[in-house]
Amino acid sequence: MRCAVLPFFLLLALFSGCAFVNVPLIPPPSPLAEQVFEGDGTKKILLLDISGTISEQEKPGGLLGRAAPSLVSLVRESLHKAEQDRAIAGVILRINSPGGTVTASDIIRHDITVFKKRRNVPVLACIVATGASGGYYVATAADEITAHPTAITGSIGVILMKFNVEGLLGKIGVEEQTVKSGDKKDIMSPFRKATPEEVRLGQEIIDQLYGRFLDVIMERPKNSLTRDELRKLADGRIYTANQALAAKLIDRIGYLDDVIAQIRTTVGDGKARVVSYYRPGSYKGSIYAGAAEKEGLAEALSGFDGFDSFGGSSFMYLWRP
Repeated sequence: MRCAVLPFFLLLALFSGCAFVNVPLIPPPSPLAEQVFEGDGTKKILLLDISGTISEQEKPGGLLGRAAPSLVSLVRESLHKAEQDRAIAGVILRINSPGGTVTASDIIRHDITVFKKRRNVPVLACIVATGASGGYYVATAADEITAHPTAITGSIGVILMKFNVEGLLGKIGVEEQTVKSGDKKDIMSPFRKATPEEVRLGQEIIDQLYGRFLDVIMERPKNSLTRDELRKLADGRIYTANQALAAKLIDRIGYLDDVIAQIRTTVGDGKARVVSYYRPGSYKGSIYAGAAEKEGLAEALSGFDGFDSFGGSSFMYLWRP
């Protein structure tokens, strides 16, 4: 019998036979834990991060690291934990996101809306730096939207991007050949120019998803815009906080501290504890800790289902400068 090769200190402990030792290089993930930022009251205010690009895909963990849960998964896990804690009296969505995929943005907004109905607690949104496209889409689930004075929001709309690498492949002598069951099976292929009919079909889908974006804005609790007024604003442009307030896309301009003070007043506990959930092994030092670093366009797109470096496509509520 061939014995396993073991470290010297383990060999000393074995007298005969073979042994198989299963020692995981990467420890299993732990459940979310709670961290208190400030306050010593009876009630709790959950600070929930909507940061970085919004995707339903896990984030790579590097060579030996464990893949991090997607934002969709993390938000669902956080809301479930908050729902079980009767001391949670309110939620603040701290938003710093340019958006992401249509589906991921919609799932997060849906989960927040369902949580509100089940727990019947106030949910406020605070756009810290960027709350554009899908980031703003998620914010519409809140009872009220506040933006920092220097925040950027808007970019209401849908985008479908694809690359055409046909010319590049031709220059290096590579020819693509596709066998398909129908003439639309390779719609939006990166290996050729899209046909006028394919563009029309894509536009039809975009128009429907755009209509849904308008619907959720119209449904937000403090909306006072008519649909015609909203359409004029929702042409994809971005807005400063002052412009967004004048356009009635947000409700207040202020800082995260102001939102915390406001929700404490609403729940009737001026010293309510501001808490956040974190994975053991990480650390957040303040209410502004944990915001995702800004990703480049390639990094952002690489995390989206259906979009890769060869030009796969995905429908997105996304703004990228």
